[in-house]
Amino acid sequence: MHPRFAELGWAPTRIGEISLRRRLEPATRTEVYEVKLGDEYLMSSLFTVAEEELSRLGLAALPDRPGDVVVGGLGLGYTARVALADPRVRSLIVVEALAPVIDWHRQDLIPEGRALAEDPRVTLLEGDFFALVRDGAGFDPADAGRRFDAILVDIDHSPVNVLDATHADLYTPAGLGRLAARLRPGGVFGLWSDDAPDDAFLTVLRECFATAAAHVVPFANALTGGNSANTVYVATTAA
Repeated sequence: MHPRFAELGWAPTRIGEISLRRRLEPATRTEVYEVKLGDEYLMSSLFTVAEEELSRLGLAALPDRPGDVVVGGLGLGYTARVALADPRVRSLIVVEALAPVIDWHRQDLIPEGRALAEDPRVTLLEGDFFALVRDGAGFDPADAGRRFDAILVDIDHSPVNVLDATHADLYTPAGLGRLAARLRPGGVFGLWSDDAPDDAFLTVLRECFATAAAHVVPFANALTGGNSANTVYVATTAA
């Protein structure tokens, strides 16, 4: 008989204990995969609409040309998999700070995880996304100055609710300026947020990019019986 709950993976990390769990959700009678950091939920397969829309909305803003994409944060792989479904994406670097998350995909503990890890277009890069932007190392170990067509980020809960205090500088004019410099002309920066659109953050985005918009992404919430919403910010550099 299928167990109602199983801990598939657990490991200590520099920011706390991380675990991968599989359980049966009574409200939907479906199998749910969850990643937790301590007692805090990082990702759940119950709610993936906005993570997927991060790729769809971000890549929709790109010029119609083959593209090289960076995804900040692997999680359960939803953002990366939707990006790979776009035929224009010729390469995808996924930056993940926590080695166990990468291992869980390679070990096929996460649905479709091994297929993602073994896609020839994909590089799973263990590293601190924020430090790579801050320190100028970039996202390609073989080419520190490499620029990309899209950088899509789903790591923090929001620009003001960060998982680690060292992340906060990305959401400043200086941090966003450094990130924009990693994009080609007409390139796209996309950001997932659990909060409602933040006018102050939009103002900062518009200081650093040619265009910026906040998209509200509603979705059905089976746990509450109502609707919830996330935000996807999309900003572009000048063509």
